[in-house]
Amino acid sequence: MRRFLIFLGIGVISAAIALFLYSQKIDFLSSIDLRLKDARFKLRPPVKPDGNVVIAAIDSKSINELGRWPWNRRVIAELIDKLRAYGAKTIALDIVFSEPSNLASDRVLSDSMMKAGNVIAGYFFRHEETKASDVLLPSRVKVIKIAEGVEEVPFASYPYAETNIPLISESVFSSGFFNVIPDSDGVIRLSELLMLYEGEIYPSLALASLKHYLGGEIILDIASYGLDRLLVGNRLIPTDESGRLALNYYGRQGIFNTVSSVDIIEGRLMPNALKDALVFVGTTEIGIADLRVTPVDATLPGVEIHATVASSVLQREFLIRDGRVIGLEMFFIIFSPIMLTVLLSLFRRTITALLIFLGAIGLYSALNFVLFKEYLLNTSVIFPILSITLSYLGSEAYRNLVEEQKTRFLKKAFTNYVSPELVSQIMKNPDILKLGGEKRKITVLFSDIRGFTTISEKLSPENLVLLLNHYLGPMTQLVLKHKGMLDKYIGDAIMAVYNAPLDIAEHSVVACKTGIEMIEKLKEVNDEFRQKGFMEIDIGIGINTGDAIVGNMGTDVRFDYTAIGDTVNLSSRLEGLNKMYGTHILVTEFTVEHMNTLDESKITGLSELKAGLRELDLIKVKGKDKPVTIYELLRNPDKALIERFGEALGLYRHQDFEKAKSLFDSLYSKYGDKPSSVFSARCVEFIKTPPSSDWDGVYVAMTK
Repeated sequence: MRRFLIFLGIGVISAAIALFLYSQKIDFLSSIDLRLKDARFKLRPPVKPDGNVVIAAIDSKSINELGRWPWNRRVIAELIDKLRAYGAKTIALDIVFSEPSNLASDRVLSDSMMKAGNVIAGYFFRHEETKASDVLLPSRVKVIKIAEGVEEVPFASYPYAETNIPLISESVFSSGFFNVIPDSDGVIRLSELLMLYEGEIYPSLALASLKHYLGGEIILDIASYGLDRLLVGNRLIPTDESGRLALNYYGRQGIFNTVSSVDIIEGRLMPNALKDALVFVGTTEIGIADLRVTPVDATLPGVEIHATVASSVLQREFLIRDGRVIGLEMFFIIFSPIMLTVLLSLFRRTITALLIFLGAIGLYSALNFVLFKEYLLNTSVIFPILSITLSYLGSEAYRNLVEEQKTRFLKKAFTNYVSPELVSQIMKNPDILKLGGEKRKITVLFSDIRGFTTISEKLSPENLVLLLNHYLGPMTQLVLKHKGMLDKYIGDAIMAVYNAPLDIAEHSVVACKTGIEMIEKLKEVNDEFRQKGFMEIDIGIGINTGDAIVGNMGTDVRFDYTAIGDTVNLSSRLEGLNKMYGTHILVTEFTVEHMNTLDESKITGLSELKAGLRELDLIKVKGKDKPVTIYELLRNPDKALIERFGEALGLYRHQDFEKAKSLFDSLYSKYGDKPSSVFSARCVEFIKTPPSSDWDGVYVAMTK
């Protein structure tokens, strides 16, 4: 019972926190909520709009046949004449004629509009001042009821208007603005139906068109908080207090009945094809169209937004977000976390709790979508999910911090050093980590930042730590990705072990893949460093395969799981040799031999790795008597370079230093190959001071 009450309390607290965040209208959370709501439009199948709403498109077909936009106003006049002849009841122009063209054409267009008697002209408001002209905005909105003491309404307002020339304005039935204001993220989710200009309220193009089409007045009730009610005739439009309508999009571009303007002008439609239609005339051709970002389409022509408003009103299909919807989502915010914690109190396993949590998220998401799709309820997505998440996290925190006080030391110790798969195996068989060690074949990778001492002298301690963290983090992830064990950090160096503590048959391959991906990741790291004002870094990598002693080294009080032996030492020496050869990745003959024992058909990428190996030198590292053949591992191998370098290396080892130098020089000149430059310099020394006749081509590295 005590556990049940504690979990119930966690649910209540989670609900209270989520309600508080809900009431604060935090921009970040609201933005996420809007994005999730947008996703519902994409998940919902396209919805058929009202068949009487038609778009007369100024599209590519019309442009191709009638010439580029803007057209002579006689063409627009002919379009209006034909629309009237086809039976269009209302013609709304998503176009503004703010400049005179020539008097004759303007008069033809004016006469056509006046004769039609059903044209709604478009204009737009703006913040910038236009040239002085007579501004004629005849279509104000009638306010029927206004609360006492109201001196202003929260409608969008602009100081200037870009209107049609007087000859046009005086010829149309009415006019409306076609401004569309996006949300802060640039997406159009709301349509401004009303705006203020010089103290008067004006309707949008869609609203003015509906007034004519329905034959009713636009009626406003204004309360102290803003718009209380908006009607067109007897049709109630559910806007917010600022006169904005949430857009119930039907689908992507082309969902409306769209007719090419040239087909209308040329009389290609059936008689009465547009009878009783509300026709919006606007551009859809890319390059001239007013394209908008919407939840359903990133390039939706603005004319389709006006058509969406009109169709929603005619069908009475609106997104609903009134007091009832707000109350419903508050119920979800409170009820969901309480029910989840009550259910979680019955189970103790982490995986079970996680599945219940994910099920709760999925169940609410599905319910939210059904309410949207079937009933157009515009309920919040993020806040109920947030309350569910808070309750789950609180429950898990209590269970882990209070109910499971004995943490698993091994998991804590190894999570950051080996992949999750290895941690799981270690937890199942902890005896493999007992003190002492075992001899086994492993592959060791060493990587180090070149010139780190110089870099560290130029950075403050804080920036030096920041640089190391940004470098070591992604590199460590690559080690874990390939099931390696991060043995240790040695300053700026990384030591990784493969095939310990658990078996990885292709350990030489995954180590080489890690090295290649480290060099590729270095480009991204350096891009970040440049942005932060840090200097770029370069790294060298040494990879060696062989027997080593691996296990827990130390005492019962303090120990470290690691690898020791000549295999480890040689890998470290190899990393340092990159500086001498101007290379990035060096591997030993032992790693190559191990790769050759593997079946290429069963290991992805093995053949590509082999193709990227070129024999580089035969060396004796400091502290070793036996020479070792080393190879460079190339990320983007050039077959011709590898073959010609091999020829030059053969000449070098046969003491034909003149020819070898010539070939090395040509490789350096053509490919910028740094090892060729190194060998060319050696040839010069050997030409001056030839080696003994029994020289075996071994180079003795005197430095670590």
